[in-house]
Amino acid sequence: MRIEIDFDLCQGHAMCVEEAPEVFHVDDEGMLTVKQPEPPQELWEAVREAEKYCPCRAITLHES
Repeated sequence: MRIEIDFDLCQGHAMCVEEAPEVFHVDDEGMLTVKQPEPPQELWEAVREAEKYCPCRAITLHES
């Protein structure tokens, strides 16, 4: 799995961080960082939940 973020859509709501804090980080200014752009399989379900709950639909997952 590879994570792609549309930074034009991301508004820093941090819902992704709530679902997968091992993978996503939003700083105090609302800037998102993807800590693991290709997360290990044990985190895939949490990453799928992060994609699902992103209010801006800024997360796209590419599964191989």
